[in-house]
Amino acid sequence: MNRCPISYELCGNKKYSPKGLRQLSPQLQRLQDFPFTAEEQRQEAAARADKISIQGVQPKLSARLSVKGGMFKIVDKSGHYILKPPRLAGLFSEIPQNEDLTMRLAKLVGIDVPLHGLLYSKDGSLTYFIKRFDRVGKTGKIPVEDFAQLAEKNRDTKYDYSMEKLIPLLERYCTFPALEKLKLFRLTIFNFLVGNEDMHLKNFSLIRRGAKVELSPAYDLINTTVAMKNPIEELALPLAGKKSRFKTRDFFEYYAREKMNLTDKSIDQIAAVFQENFPAWKKMIDMSFLSKKMKEDYWLLVNRRREVLAL
Repeated sequence: MNRCPISYELCGNKKYSPKGLRQLSPQLQRLQDFPFTAEEQRQEAAARADKISIQGVQPKLSARLSVKGGMFKIVDKSGHYILKPPRLAGLFSEIPQNEDLTMRLAKLVGIDVPLHGLLYSKDGSLTYFIKRFDRVGKTGKIPVEDFAQLAEKNRDTKYDYSMEKLIPLLERYCTFPALEKLKLFRLTIFNFLVGNEDMHLKNFSLIRRGAKVELSPAYDLINTTVAMKNPIEELALPLAGKKSRFKTRDFFEYYAREKMNLTDKSIDQIAAVFQENFPAWKKMIDMSFLSKKMKEDYWLLVNRRREVLAL
């Protein structure tokens, strides 16, 4: 019995469920295998790296969905999707499955995430896809700036900042900074719980929707701790002057109350959302496309981090 890599529903002997296809487009009736092997995708990503506006260490491809053809097509311009193939064997194993799962866990606790899922490629490997939230219509763009730009940093200095310094950026640029602080706190707790220690400045962005400037939907959420094996750090940007060995107080007393000035009620509500959703997280991890060993490692890490936060 197959499970749809887009909707996670059981779909018999088919690769995708009707619901999964509808998430991509109401008119989509079928989805062909992506016509590249994992290796061919990495080669295409390397060859097109200077043609597309997608940066980062992971190999990435820009793509559009052809509803009529029932397939994703690689493009250099005006792509509405980003595709991420598997890394080479032994390097950050199961990254597509990991990122897809981590984004689903984020959605369960109220973090805004774009449409995303997994695609079967012609060699049977799984490629992660995510819909771009900065695109509208065929060629339209929505204004987005990452925090590296706002902080006047670049790809080489994207780690040269702190979690505390993100707060004045929200206060300076956001329409309703109090609401955005709640979102940032929720995202910070989430990243710690799932072992995402690579949330540098380029992985936070602000988006302008009409007259409102706010945090963009979350992206690049990955449990890098289980993917990397034996990482040294727990957060990419230091909090309370450190990147590891965190205590409950660092997040709730120091960051939320002292630095963000969040109310006890708001903090307790966010904590309760995580506590209530841990059973759903376990179910989602079990349904995911990670290997059995990776599922076990993922859940073990979440439980260790829960204890640190007393959740």
